[in-house]
Amino acid sequence: MIIRPKLNWLRMLFVWRGSVLPQLLPRLALIFALSVAAIFMHDHVRDYPVGLGTPPFALVGIALAVFLGFRNSASYERWWEGRKLWGALLIHGRSLARQALTLPRGAKSEDTREFIAAIGALGHALRHEMRRTDPLPDLATRLAPALYQRVSQAQYRSALILRWLGEWSATRARDGALDGYGTLAFEQNLNELSAVIGGCERLASTPLPFSYSVMIHRTVYLFCVMLPFGLVDGAGLLTPLFALLVAYAFMSLEAIAAQIEDPFGLEENDLALSALCDSLENALHDMAADPAFTRPPKALRAPGVEDRRFIVT
Repeated sequence: MIIRPKLNWLRMLFVWRGSVLPQLLPRLALIFALSVAAIFMHDHVRDYPVGLGTPPFALVGIALAVFLGFRNSASYERWWEGRKLWGALLIHGRSLARQALTLPRGAKSEDTREFIAAIGALGHALRHEMRRTDPLPDLATRLAPALYQRVSQAQYRSALILRWLGEWSATRARDGALDGYGTLAFEQNLNELSAVIGGCERLASTPLPFSYSVMIHRTVYLFCVMLPFGLVDGAGLLTPLFALLVAYAFMSLEAIAAQIEDPFGLEENDLALSALCDSLENALHDMAADPAFTRPPKALRAPGVEDRRFIVT
């Protein structure tokens, strides 16, 4: 995900990275070529057979704009829900770390460090599950060897780490280090983390209906391909300009909706999950305030996928 400082109106016109324009250039080139062909046919074909006029395109364009609005609203709602889920992960992860540092009586600092490190590892495990990437290099540097062996053999690694966190608090309760209220406080945050994992799995495994996306995609491109032949009567030599403007608007809306539909992906406008995991671990490190608790390494990420200037607010 790219987070930029606010740009003035002139610089905004020429922003390249983070826009969908690079992937649209071949399609816009096709619309330009069709516009030139429409002008040539209009001027040099005696019985020009494709004089469609603008009224049909005005009616179809209004309907298409409404459908694209619904499509973008549905996609943005999924993107925003994903952001709220990861915000909840940060909130409840920090709360759980604070409880581990303050509530147990006589807890060993080494055990507490393992618990706090496992909270950060849970975020990385969930990130890799959402992106279907290999989490083991990230988890190997964060988990205790015994827990890493258990997690490396599991399919749902974030759920197994969450179970281990519950086992840690249950052990402290049996040893008398946690009273009933302390155990209840741990369980509440663990349940919230379980809800976060379930919500992310629901978003990742339930895309928008494919037939709905296909219908809008086909309609947008059929409209844009036919548009030059409807504009040429009135626009003349300016047909390529107006056709490209309309095509860019409609194709961009459709491309943006398709891009943010899966908020956990690796495209430039998807959520910066690696940076969010780094932010959580940095907060855990500061809360521990223990020289033995070394600052965790940066998350493994593909070069250029996420902007390292991402700041969680």
